Amino acid sequence: MNLTTATEGKEYIIQRIETDDEELNAFLFSLGCYSGEPITVVSRKKKTCTVSIKDGRYSIDNQLAEAIIVGE
Repeated sequence: MNLTTATEGKEYIIQRIETDDEELNAFLFSLGCYSGEPITVVSRKKKTCTVSIKDGRYSIDNQLAEAIIVGE
């Protein structure tokens, strides 16, 4: 499942990032978004969702959220 279908307020573990874009991979890594890290969807709006990674909260668009594959 990806972050666009994740339940708000529930903590998930990032399984993998599905993208061929190295810049995007590097950006997500700089946020602390990589395999094995916990992530929580705080809120979801029409075109964005707010996630909590480590000690930060970030607003990401749905295209980016679709690339983040999570599991329980």
